[in-house]
Formats: sequence, C-alpha cells, structure tokens
Amino acid sequence: MVAPLGSELVARVLITGAAGMLGRKLVARLTDADELVLHDIVQSTPPARVKARSVASDLSAPGEAEKLVAGRPQLIFHLAAIVSGEAEADVDKGYRVNLDGTRRLFEALRAVGDGYKPRVVFASSIAVFGAPFPEAIGDEFLCAPLTSYGTQKAIGELLLADYSRRGFFDGIGLRLPTICVRPGKPNLAASGFFSGIIREPLAGREARLPVPKTVRHWFASPRAAIGFFLHAAHLDTASLGARRNLTMPGISATVGEQIEALRRVAGDAAVKRIREEPDPVIQRIVEGWPRNFDARRASALGFHADGSFDEIIRSHIEDELTPRPA
Repeated sequence: MVAPLGSELVARVLITGAAGMLGRKLVARLTDADELVLHDIVQSTPPARVKARSVASDLSAPGEAEKLVAGRPQLIFHLAAIVSGEAEADVDKGYRVNLDGTRRLFEALRAVGDGYKPRVVFASSIAVFGAPFPEAIGDEFLCAPLTSYGTQKAIGELLLADYSRRGFFDGIGLRLPTICVRPGKPNLAASGFFSGIIREPLAGREARLPVPKTVRHWFASPRAAIGFFLHAAHLDTASLGARRNLTMPGISATVGEQIEALRRVAGDAAVKRIREEPDPVIQRIVEGWPRNFDARRASALGFHADGSFDEIIRSHIEDELTPRPA
C-alpha cells in the first residue's frame, strides 16, 4: 500500500486532470513520489523540483486508460473532468469526459487483475445533491442532482463504491465544496463568479456579480482541497465500510458575507471593484445548488477545512499574491 512520509506520499502515482488548478497544486506536493505520471488532455508541466512523466490524451478514448495503468500505479488521483457550466452547455461532451472517462479508467484498473488493488481518490462534488434542501445537509441526505454535471459525478460515485465492493480497487470519493479562491483566469464553471468577486478585486480589476448577495454556498480553499486529497490517499478505508463517498467540510457563506470578508481583509477599495450584473441563466443554475452541510462523518475521519472565509482570502493572498524568495 502507499507509504506516508509526513504529509507526502512515496509511491507510484497517477494523476488525471493534472494540468488543472488542483492538479498542479497536488503535483507540487508530491515531491517524494517514486514515480509520478501526469495525465490531461493537454501537456502538464510540473515544477522543476518534481520528477514526473507527462501524458497528453483523451481519457475517454478507447485504449488510453489501459496505457495509463499499465505501470500499475499504487495511487490514482482521478481529477479529470469538465466543469459544471460546460457540462450543462454541452451534454454530449459532459457525459463523454465526466462519465465515459471515469468508467474507462475504472474498467482499466479492473482488467489488470492478478491481485492488483490500488487506492483511487475520486474528485466528486457537492453538485450530486439537489433541492429542496434542509437547513444543513447531513451524511444521510439523498443524492438527487439537478444538473448534468452533478448527475455525472453521482454516477461516478456509484461506480467507485461498487468497484471497491468487488475488490477491483480501494476507492474513496471526495465531494468537494466549491473551491474558492481559484487563481488564474476565469473558467467555464457556473460557480466561477464566487472566486471572481475576490480574485479580480485583489488584483485591481473589476469583477462581475451575476447573482444576488443573499445567495449562500459551501466553500473550501485550494489549500484545504489539497489537504483533503493527501489525507484520503492514506486513510484506512476499512472505517468507511460500503459508503465510500464523503462530503468534505467547508465554510457556508453568502455572497454578501464573502464581500464583507473581502472588505475586512483588503478594504473598501477592493469591494468597490465588484459590479452587480444579474445573469438569469447562472441564477437558475445556482438556485439548485446546496448551501450548507453538516459534514461530521468526514470531520471525524480527520478531514479539516478552513476556519472562516477571511482565512480563505488570506490563504489566496499568501499562496498566489505574495512574492516567493528567489
């Protein structure tokens, strides 16, 4: 099995979606991996201190998953997916990438056989839940997604649980909160504005707010998300039983509370860069998203999130805007 070394891991590791934001941050933490394979639809460029092999291909294409698992990685982080807004706009692409790619990877792992049983950490989403919601969604709440993206992730969770039950691999699914603040350029996720209204003002740029300030959502920082993945990589899954998918802890905040946190951290000048510009399409998508969770099962298993939204903003400033020593 995977041998932990502090918060790092020594193993043969495969990361799908390695060129994405979380993939890149995860790669940067796996400096002690014996063998690291980075897969994405585009070429991944690891930090200079990380020894890795990069593979660019379509995971949903026949034969590609088999090539990736031929080296028998002990640990697979399956992050590859297209985001919520794109999956809703292009249903065929969403099911091909988010469902077919996942199924092909799981089937390739199953086909190896001969006692091979790697750990698989699957990046799921709180989008597997759909309205109407209780005040706080507990561990017993049913999965009834109201988006194609959420449906694709929910099917992936069921496959992961069944393939783990059958002994094809040792899987754990992490229902990630919306990750905020995402660095870099805006993406096609319907949730992108949650990061945009913090990231852009901090960088001196205007940000568009397409929903009312009363909208409430569930958040975790990129720093917390990487902690979730690393913890899941060496968690004793015997404690999970047949219920292999966990809702990750996070921070519940309204857009208005986000903005007030920005004011406390960066002042009024940053807040003045936010421009309210209602978008009925985004508002309709967001209305079907969960707002608050009671993630006590994951917390009891040692998963920890940020302490406040102020902390989320400060971690973004430290990780993305603070110059590093040469």
